[in-house]
Amino acid sequence: MSSPIPPTLIDLQHLRLDDARALLAHARQDSHPQPGEAPLHYLQRLIDGLSELSLKDPLTGLGNRRYLHAALERAIETVARSGDAVLLLLIDIDHFKHINDAHGHLAGDQVLQAVANRLALCVRPMDMVARYGGEEFALLLPNCRPACGRAVADRVRAAIESLRIEVAPSTQLQVTVSIGGAYAPEWVRSTTELWIERADLQLYRAKHNGRNQVMLELPQQISVSAEEKGLLFSHLPLPVPEAAGQLPDAAPENAGTPIPRVIA
Repeated sequence: MSSPIPPTLIDLQHLRLDDARALLAHARQDSHPQPGEAPLHYLQRLIDGLSELSLKDPLTGLGNRRYLHAALERAIETVARSGDAVLLLLIDIDHFKHINDAHGHLAGDQVLQAVANRLALCVRPMDMVARYGGEEFALLLPNCRPACGRAVADRVRAAIESLRIEVAPSTQLQVTVSIGGAYAPEWVRSTTELWIERADLQLYRAKHNGRNQVMLELPQQISVSAEEKGLLFSHLPLPVPEAAGQLPDAAPENAGTPIPRVIA
């Protein structure tokens, strides 16, 4: 196996970096080596900048579809292990085509940016907001119990409805959104495609029922025994007792009791 190239032997003149530098410059990121900066450090900085751009929507500055799918996959893994309540909201601007047709695509871009900025103000630091595509956005809300999900979604809908977006000196637009949401299946490793499909079905219902409203698919309410829950995690390694030959004196107090709100 060949040994790594020492940093002093990296010749930046032999690398084709013009496109990478142009992309970073367009995003207003420094794309040129700093005085005295080691070539290896400079290349790492370029790679980090390009990786960030690959996950960002250039118009709104939000995460893009690739970023959303990565976040959903991480959430599915977390929910499968912990059973936490994680809500996915899909948000679609109502009658967006009419805005483009009546006021032009520049006005449409201004509307998208204004909605993106308002959504970013509606979320907690732990939440994630992304532009899913076109006039559609997504919110991923961890630790959002079903009792709070609709209130959160309604608050987001009302926050967008209250916007007054100035697209010309004497023209202000008011937009509404339709929202569809679904919770990740608890204790189950689903897929991002199925999760998005369930939320998208609720978004279709919100559109079909008149727009400017919220439709959520709430998780089912069933019980699973501790033994059944253990089967879900039978592939995980068991903890080793503190001393050889020592076992717990008694089973945990909650052994065998039903565990609420689990989806089989």
